[in-house]
Amino acid sequence: MKNLKIIAEIGSNWSGSEKIGKKMIKAAKITGADFIKFQMWRAEDLYSKSEPYWNLTKKSEITCKVAKQFKEYADKIGIGCFWSVFYPEAVDCLEDLNVKYYKIASWTAAMGHIHALETMQRVAKTGKPVIISMGMGGDIKVIKKIFKNNKKYFLYCISKYPTSVKEVDFLAISKYDGFSDHTMGHLAPLLYAMKVKDSDSVKFLEKHVSIKESKGQDKPNSIDMNEFSEMVKEIRTVTSLKI
Repeated sequence: MKNLKIIAEIGSNWSGSEKIGKKMIKAAKITGADFIKFQMWRAEDLYSKSEPYWNLTKKSEITCKVAKQFKEYADKIGIGCFWSVFYPEAVDCLEDLNVKYYKIASWTAAMGHIHALETMQRVAKTGKPVIISMGMGGDIKVIKKIFKNNKKYFLYCISKYPTSVKEVDFLAISKYDGFSDHTMGHLAPLLYAMKVKDSDSVKFLEKHVSIKESKGQDKPNSIDMNEFSEMVKEIRTVTSLKI
């Protein structure tokens, strides 16, 4: 199934190091993933300084300069690269880099932070495709109205870290355009791939990944690149079979 696009989600696992970030981009390319995805936030907009991972979260903010370096490197080695955006100026920065997609995190879709609405409105003005996680129960009518002129992909998601495979509703998941997975291991992604293998429409599968150098709040809920590589291989095999 060529229409299943696999996204390696980095989050804070680049740990504020351009070297680690580029190493993860290269590793994701080697696995056969279609996209690498980062997040562009300002820590003070989302978190309190009393948060346990505050320093690492602050360190993992992506500036326009770093975003440019990551995007150019991804382009050079031939893997798609885009971002979840959490404030409107991030969109302006990424437009200069000609990203092809934007991601709206569950938190933003549910209007859960101060810049959520303005950020979505700014993304809408780009007219580009938008991938939207629905883990926090955003108002789908409002979201569709905001993005009325954008191609929209809604992802099934449970905003719980980690999620148990038993909590995933594999019946409901078929109603969505993809799966943003927060389970550990890769059983749930494999089951999802089997579920949608005969679909003619584009589907997205997003999975948090890390490498040994990664540090921060996303590391405990991510799979390492070796397991991610196995996941990609198994998914490609499953979706190519006629069963």
